[in-house]
Amino acid sequence: MTDGHHHPEPQSAVERRVHALETLLADKGLVDEQFIDDVVQAYAHDIGPMNGAQVVARAWVDPTYRERLLAEDATPAINELGFGGAEGAHMIVVANTPEVHNVVVCTLCSCYPWPVLGLPPAWYKSPPYRSRMVREPRVLLAEMGCAVPEDVEIRVWDSSAEARYLVLPERPAGTEGLSEEELAALVTRDSMIGVARL
Repeated sequence: MTDGHHHPEPQSAVERRVHALETLLADKGLVDEQFIDDVVQAYAHDIGPMNGAQVVARAWVDPTYRERLLAEDATPAINELGFGGAEGAHMIVVANTPEVHNVVVCTLCSCYPWPVLGLPPAWYKSPPYRSRMVREPRVLLAEMGCAVPEDVEIRVWDSSAEARYLVLPERPAGTEGLSEEELAALVTRDSMIGVARL
């Protein structure tokens, strides 16, 4: 950004192919562009994150499930609910507490647990997020709207092909009477990455 204008990063080869395919399908009238956008939005904000929200809600209501989920390898517990696959192997779940706030980053690329979180948000893959979350997590979280009190320790977890992380947010106060389904509706993708608090 040398001339005062934002210049986006050049598209990767995969992004160029996807764009070409979308354009071809739309030009031939096989797929409406809005349909493609709607599908992407559904995976980014609904389908994937809804899976993770179900995992979180189950852990909030079932102490034995929570114990299995917080074991060294959370993959079997997540698989119990039917969520898994290549990008969902080697899962580790870290729990937020009043004393500790966890946040996930992938410093090398953008390893991300697709089966429980859907599509990764663009900011998760961005170099500023990947570098700043390690160097100055409290500052970056505050900039993202997640103010973590000074007396709360922030732990940053670096996802990789060997280990993908999911944050188990604290259960919000006053939700004791809610059903598991109602609890799942409270959980957001960002809270399971750790850049938001419930």
